[in-house]
Amino acid sequence: MGTTDSAAPERLAFSGRQPGGSTPPDGGDRPAVHAFWRFLPGMAAYLFLVVLLLIADTSVGDVARYTGYALWGVLLPGTLVFRALRRRPFSLLEDLAYGAVTGLVLELVAWFLLVTLGAQSIAVAWPLAVVIPFAAVPRLRRHWRPRGYRAASLGWSWSVAGAVMLSSAYFHQVFLSRFPVLPTGETTRIFGDMPYMLSLAANAKQHAPLTVPQAAGEPLYYHWFSFAHMAMTDMVGHIDLPVVESRLVVPALAALSMVITAVVARRLTGRAWAGPLAAVLVFAVGEFTAMYPNNVNTWTFGAPAVRLMFWSSISLTYSQPLLIALLGVVGDALRRNENGQDGADAGARGSAPLFGPGVFILTALFALASSASKASTLPVTLAGLTVAGLAMLIGTRRIPWTVVGLGAILAGAQVFAMAVIFNFESYGLEIDPFGNVQSYWADPDHARPMAFQALVVAATLGAFVLNHHVKLLGMIPLLRRRKFGLEPVQWFLLGAAVAGPAAYLTVNGYNSSYFTIAALPFGVMLSAWGYCESFERAALSPRAKAALAVGTSAFIALLTVAIYRYSDAWAGYVQRLCGDSGATTSYSLLLAALGAAAALALIALVCGTLWWLVGRARPALRGRGGIVLLTAALAAGAPGLAHDVLQSREVAWVGSWVLPRTQVEAARWIRAHSDPSDVLVTNSHCWEFDNYANGSACDNKRSQWLSGYSERSVLIEGWAYAPRAVALTRGGTAYDGPFWDQELFALNEDAVYRPTEAKLRTLHDRYHVRYVVVHRPTGYESPRLRELARQVFDNGTTAVYRLP
Repeated sequence: MGTTDSAAPERLAFSGRQPGGSTPPDGGDRPAVHAFWRFLPGMAAYLFLVVLLLIADTSVGDVARYTGYALWGVLLPGTLVFRALRRRPFSLLEDLAYGAVTGLVLELVAWFLLVTLGAQSIAVAWPLAVVIPFAAVPRLRRHWRPRGYRAASLGWSWSVAGAVMLSSAYFHQVFLSRFPVLPTGETTRIFGDMPYMLSLAANAKQHAPLTVPQAAGEPLYYHWFSFAHMAMTDMVGHIDLPVVESRLVVPALAALSMVITAVVARRLTGRAWAGPLAAVLVFAVGEFTAMYPNNVNTWTFGAPAVRLMFWSSISLTYSQPLLIALLGVVGDALRRNENGQDGADAGARGSAPLFGPGVFILTALFALASSASKASTLPVTLAGLTVAGLAMLIGTRRIPWTVVGLGAILAGAQVFAMAVIFNFESYGLEIDPFGNVQSYWADPDHARPMAFQALVVAATLGAFVLNHHVKLLGMIPLLRRRKFGLEPVQWFLLGAAVAGPAAYLTVNGYNSSYFTIAALPFGVMLSAWGYCESFERAALSPRAKAALAVGTSAFIALLTVAIYRYSDAWAGYVQRLCGDSGATTSYSLLLAALGAAAALALIALVCGTLWWLVGRARPALRGRGGIVLLTAALAAGAPGLAHDVLQSREVAWVGSWVLPRTQVEAARWIRAHSDPSDVLVTNSHCWEFDNYANGSACDNKRSQWLSGYSERSVLIEGWAYAPRAVALTRGGTAYDGPFWDQELFALNEDAVYRPTEAKLRTLHDRYHVRYVVVHRPTGYESPRLRELARQVFDNGTTAVYRLP
């Protein structure tokens, strides 16, 4: 790994001369690299993903259509608009990365207009609204072929491409190759929320704003922008929604997130190698747990930042590039001090021109799109901006009007989301300091001495920091060296990095863990910044750099194998060492990670002492031990990625359930033989196949298969995720109580078990019900139903009746 010198401009190869014919002083005499070699890393990453998709039974036609959709429906309009808003070009990759994110925002506007006007059939033509003006207006034509691009080194390009390929390989192993597009048998297992996410995407093809597909007509107060994106992928690309969900959208959005992370880190820090480092830290370094397997019941501090969540939470996957782009434009606006000049690192960042006045429009675009992509993103960003503003106010004793303007934009977007999208719905989250972690130090009988209880509380908070935040340790040398005399952009990153976990510790509920996840990109930017500065000061020789890379790889491999093979034995040993039975103490689950951290710290202390002693005899080692220690610390969470791959092969995740092929076959039949406005009635309300079919009472109201695969709204299916229901859970993820309208529920059930002509007519005329879908493992229909409605489908497991 290499970096640029902190006091010299970043060395970049120019792909052409600057406007006006001037030759840039920093590297203008370097020989130009042939276009083939410059574009090869990106093409290699793309082709690698294509091969993995084809191996995972994705058709060539679907890959081709998705590629065409991404180029025509996202990248082209977005890049043109972004070029018109930024002042001067910097790099082609930056234009394309920010352009793709801008395209996602424009797509939301197009989706709303198309669905509202009922013009879905012409969705493929919406980019013409951008293309035609940019082709017709002379002042806009120049954005088709801008000049003055600077190209990064091939090493940098291959590093970013390699990070993207790593993510593609990961998703192939844990997702693409594990779950089929459609169930292939009666025991096929899929992730439990996939039908729900599919149903929301289908709903977005017909409703703006969305409604709850499992409770026809019920408003959906939720961050649903990702599902509008999936709907547009279907409408523009003409790709079946299950293919979009289970094959295409996750690896594509993850790749965009990694690229935009590298671009933003490079621009804000002025150090090229902060880019790929930040991308790897965000998306490849997971939690420090010292556990295997790390299943749902051992997610000690809420949702994990990497493991499982990028494919099982499409809203998180979709929100990431929008959040990171927002981080980038806000950070760029803060790069100027109050005198209108670049900040302290102007020498290192001079090669990246400021976006200019258009940064405020870009901030508004990304903030509005982020607002209902993931509800946790804007509060964290606002908190970081507030910290930056206070630091500037204290430091200059003047009102930082740039921060005020940015804050007004972000606050406006937050109010829009809360009032219009979420309808002030809290989903059961409530202010309860330490409510998410206090179970680890619970002592209801007050049996512990006060000093020991204080130690347990401190250890719990320490375990929380270890769990998510080891990869942020790179910021420590930066903060230490500058003695907190930070630039505004650094205060912004630090404030947001702290605000996320602080919100998790303040707001009770599982979903509040997404505040922590939203803060990680901010912290990672600062961590990569600090690491690169430390790396530059170490001034390693090429041989030393190679030794550091080999040593880091060996450390990660050793830690991965040790946790994989000995985690159970280690947990038992630590528990015995601490006098813990593992059955009655509240903090048992934390001991393995705390013990591993203590052991690694002891090893680091011993190695550091030896390094100091050897350094007295070999001066070349002096001042370089810190970078070795910091590298090892940042890599401590890397085994999580490999463990997740192994776990997907060896251990069935508790979030994956059986979905028989015959059910999906019936739902897909309805999709092909009904109108999008038709409403269905069903007796399927639970995810029956893990408990209900075996005679147990249903305690899981998550039946979503019918609405998902039929792409139709159901009068009452599973209501576990309905906003008004989840609001009763006090921060829980799902509701298992009764349906809120028992009179309507009784009418729904009577349609299957006690049908009469009057009841079916009421369902048809008042609720627009066209089909009654009987799920026979739940219960057989009344013979009377065959007399009152026409049976149009029956595969033994599922029967479909059409109302006259």
